[in-house]
Amino acid sequence: MTERRMNRIFRANGKALIVAMDHGLIDGPCKGLEDPGKTISLVAEGGADAVLVPYGVARHFTRELASLGLIMRTDGGPSKLGDPNTNAPLFYSVEAALRIGADALAVSAFPGGVTEVKSLENLAEAVREAHRWGMPVMAEMVPGGFDSAPELRSAENVALASRVGADLGADFIKTPYAKGFEKVTAGCYKPVVILGGAKKGSEQIMLTDIYEAVKAGASGVAIGRNIFQADDPKRMTQAVVAILHHNATVAEAMLILEGK
Repeated sequence: MTERRMNRIFRANGKALIVAMDHGLIDGPCKGLEDPGKTISLVAEGGADAVLVPYGVARHFTRELASLGLIMRTDGGPSKLGDPNTNAPLFYSVEAALRIGADALAVSAFPGGVTEVKSLENLAEAVREAHRWGMPVMAEMVPGGFDSAPELRSAENVALASRVGADLGADFIKTPYAKGFEKVTAGCYKPVVILGGAKKGSEQIMLTDIYEAVKAGASGVAIGRNIFQADDPKRMTQAVVAILHHNATVAEAMLILEGK
């Protein structure tokens, strides 16, 4: 059952474009997510393979989500109004994810961060329970935490964090891209997808990072704001799909983005 659910997220080539749309848990109705259903429809039309969403979105927008792999965010923490260093609990059970038809759970963990131990405990607990039901787990492994300094996100640290996630039983890893990403994929025996983070300011930079990550062995991307806050989320999705699934160059992907 785990493999069948993984096949709802990853295509036959082993790659996946996951659009992360769980930001409302922290930022509320931020740009691009004011109407989640509309944005889900756009990325689905663009060829996205799966989305990462909160429980409420997964439960409400069933029609828009029908063609997509569904990853449900099961942990949580304070909104942007709260203290970011608060220990985050697991908000939802595996049974809740099964009831809404999820294909995988998402749990974050932060090696090197102030909440490291609690976040790793959350991941281990989620893996134990999920695997009882044949449910895959995506571990979002971010050295130092979501707001960590760039020097904490070296290839060595990302490789360490990714391996920790795999060794705790995660079925695939979401983690920051770093130069020298070969170290990450070489040291992690589970599929690794790169996260997007804050908007890059340049679509070409983002597409180049994706292209280089795939060359280094990444199994795809789990990108949010750089897609759903793009001027044209559908075209941005199509551009990323071209790199992941059609071996496009960055220049070719840029032409798609520009509508040429």
